[in-house]
Amino acid sequence: MCGICGEVSFTGSQADPSAIGRMLDVLSARGPDSSGAVIRGRVGLGHRRLQIIDLSARSEQPLVDSDLGLSIVFNGCIYNYQELRTELQGKGYRFFSSGDTEVILKSWHAWGEDCVNRFHGMFAFAIHERESGRVVLARDRFGIKPLYLSETDGTLRFASSLPALVKAGGVDTTIDPVALQFYMSFHAVVPAPYTILKGVRKLAPATIRVIEADGTSREKVYWDPRYERSSEEVTRSFGEWQEMVLDALRTAVDRRMVADVPVGVLLSGGVDSSLIVGLLAEAGQKDLMTFSIGFEEAHGEKGDEFVYSDIIAKRFNTDHHKLFVPSSDLLKELPGAISAMSEPMVSYDNIGFYLLSREVAKHIKVVQSGQGADEIFGGYHWYPPLAHSNNPAADYAKVFFDRDHDRLGQHLSPDWMAAKDEARAFVEAHFNKAGAEDPVDKALRLDSTIMLVDDPVKRVDNMTMAWGLEARVPFLDHELAELAARIPPEHKLADGGKGILKAVAREVVPKEVVDREKGYFPVPALKYIAGDTLDMVRDTLTSQSARERGLFKEDYLNALFDDPSAHITPLRGSELWQVGLLELWLQNHEL
Repeated sequence: MCGICGEVSFTGSQADPSAIGRMLDVLSARGPDSSGAVIRGRVGLGHRRLQIIDLSARSEQPLVDSDLGLSIVFNGCIYNYQELRTELQGKGYRFFSSGDTEVILKSWHAWGEDCVNRFHGMFAFAIHERESGRVVLARDRFGIKPLYLSETDGTLRFASSLPALVKAGGVDTTIDPVALQFYMSFHAVVPAPYTILKGVRKLAPATIRVIEADGTSREKVYWDPRYERSSEEVTRSFGEWQEMVLDALRTAVDRRMVADVPVGVLLSGGVDSSLIVGLLAEAGQKDLMTFSIGFEEAHGEKGDEFVYSDIIAKRFNTDHHKLFVPSSDLLKELPGAISAMSEPMVSYDNIGFYLLSREVAKHIKVVQSGQGADEIFGGYHWYPPLAHSNNPAADYAKVFFDRDHDRLGQHLSPDWMAAKDEARAFVEAHFNKAGAEDPVDKALRLDSTIMLVDDPVKRVDNMTMAWGLEARVPFLDHELAELAARIPPEHKLADGGKGILKAVAREVVPKEVVDREKGYFPVPALKYIAGDTLDMVRDTLTSQSARERGLFKEDYLNALFDDPSAHITPLRGSELWQVGLLELWLQNHEL
């Protein structure tokens, strides 16, 4: 797990080492162990390293293979790198390191664009071919690892974070009205290629971009899960699916133990993280470190799930660590969490992951986390109502969207309104794509390939990497996800949601953790904004820079200030926190 960056010039000039240096400075938290850069004429590559696999200097990056004429910077982990290394050795390749970075480089040489189909893991990488001058950018199937892009004046830059590109200079930092609409409507999800800034884009998940020396480029989407099933799969019993999921999940969890350092678990106390702990214990892991966090309650809403994480820690005898955060400390730490965001992210649990990651990083460098289970196995409350929907896109939007286009017009200043309802059109187009005919399948595909990427997955990457901590997500093993996509929706919707996964969990963890009301990662003080938190948000939204930006109508802001708890979105989010967080993020990053 690392931070990568680079520059490609198409004007005949050399890549700017000072720009790469500025990006590396911003990325330092992602890779605190070492740093390096290579300039080859018009192409420059930069890297910050977090040592997880092959702790020796042989795997330092940028990694250059002079014999093959290839250079690479890579962020992530290829879990099956040892098997691929053996296969490549059989083809005559010789290795000078024992890590996964060199395996990617030689896989590209051996198999070209098809190499990514062989990778089990999370990755964003850039490869420079010396002979052709070609530069290749690639991102993993679920976009677990980020890759941001800016193109200005004949130069392409890329980096693991948006602020790194801004710091390099020359970026148009004007707010993108379409991205703003996505943020305000699609529950703060801004899908690729958009970001909130006009001058920064992001490579979509499961995508390879090949950039020729003359600046022309092409993109290829190499993975698109199908939510279709054979007649045999339609009639397969619940029990058979259950066995298949358990086997696939065991494999996914085991894959993510590949490391030359200890691996722990972020234990929320929910089904997903508890199941990971149970499977690791089942596999014989001893002295497993687990970590939980909790907050003060507000408006009668509890701020922790320690009772359930304690059950799991005791049952499997883990080395358990609990962190309790008073509301007073929460406000003090918010600027750090906001600074860690590559994009504005409205979910309350950003601060939770930020503070928990700080604690975890004092002990270990790698953790497994339960993100993705709800999107893969149907755990959210908006899936069951879609089962018999005649208009699934509209019914999905009613539940998931924070506001429709007309209501958005009552909240945004006219200068910032997009000409049409881009967010709704995006969802409808995605629902109409081939490969998912059932309404529930359509929603699961959208959530797992779009929403998941630019909300839970981005959140975990940003907050853990702020402290040099690598987070691995076994529920996003692509083979497990492909299996889940073929399971009939009724098996996933059973038992109040995630039925098939709950059945698996009952075989592994105590039933009282499984058979309870679904929990979240609650931060009540940010949902029911009052006191010092309200003062902070009000001061931010009425500051001179906010007034000059003029994003929101004054009467809307006043209504939010007067009664924050009366303005809660369908997904139980605070409208005041949503607009306040956007302005806080812009000011934090001096945009």
